[in-house]
Amino acid sequence: MTGIKATGEKKLMLFSGRAYPELAEEVAEALDIEPTPTSAYDFANGETFVRFNESVRGSDAFVLQSHTAPINQWIMEQLIMVDALKRASAKRITVVAPFFGYARQDKKHRGREPISARLMADLFKTAGAHRLMVVDLHTAQIQGFFDGPVDHLFALPILTRHIGAKLDTEQVTVVAPDAGRVRVAERWSDELGGCPMAIIHKRRDPEVANEVKVFDVVGEVAGRTCVVVDDMIDTGGTIVKAADALFEEGAERVVVAATHGVLSGPAVDRLKNSRISDVVLTNTLPIPDNKRFDKLTVLSIAPLLARAISEVFSDGSVTSLFGGHS
Repeated sequence: MTGIKATGEKKLMLFSGRAYPELAEEVAEALDIEPTPTSAYDFANGETFVRFNESVRGSDAFVLQSHTAPINQWIMEQLIMVDALKRASAKRITVVAPFFGYARQDKKHRGREPISARLMADLFKTAGAHRLMVVDLHTAQIQGFFDGPVDHLFALPILTRHIGAKLDTEQVTVVAPDAGRVRVAERWSDELGGCPMAIIHKRRDPEVANEVKVFDVVGEVAGRTCVVVDDMIDTGGTIVKAADALFEEGAERVVVAATHGVLSGPAVDRLKNSRISDVVLTNTLPIPDNKRFDKLTVLSIAPLLARAISEVFSDGSVTSLFGGHS
């Protein structure tokens, strides 16, 4: 039967929302199965309808949906899919969200603001999810928002393997674009053989909300190939300004590596027209042809997701499989 891998009495079933079926097909191919046939459409008023075309009773169900634009539509569709699985007696339901929406809203900066990342976790739990599987959360604390197991996967091995093969690591300095990415930069440094690190200290104009005015580089970057590492590139403004600051300090070359290519608004033009030589992303989010450019390399996250799904299905250790990082 399509979409099922059985082991003894257990059966693995993979379900794909409509946001990014190409990634689900890649994951399914790696698992040697096919996504379970699903009927999904929108009513005239925008409401979403979902029905699975095969029995899911007793299954170990994995619902894959990457939270790309229009993000609210695809989150709602995934919630409805989870609810449908719960009501159809799936034994265990794992939400697979390579890019987890609202992760940047993980705390209150000022009064009367929501903590939307917590709300997201609550919604999936209420819908019937037993487990979450995500890649490179904006902050690790979000794992604690969900009342159940969270498999927090890391794209770092995929990215560092590519960078290590492409660059002379003796000439590389790993750069954290802000203080919040220092731990990530340290792990990059370890994976690349202990290369030096630098940090970009951002100072904001107190008179202009949400705008960075000054980028101070802490560390030696003159004559070096700087690899700026981040979890996502959204509009690209901060990363391009960070690269400019590195060049002002004498950097010879700047490469940017990030897990999630949100690439909103002017991002592609900013990156394409910048002095950045290479941009390396994974395909946790769809990057259509009109957002691809010569400097861009997109690495597949599908093998990582497939291995994690396989480990969860067989009750193996996801932590040990991916290096024990947390």
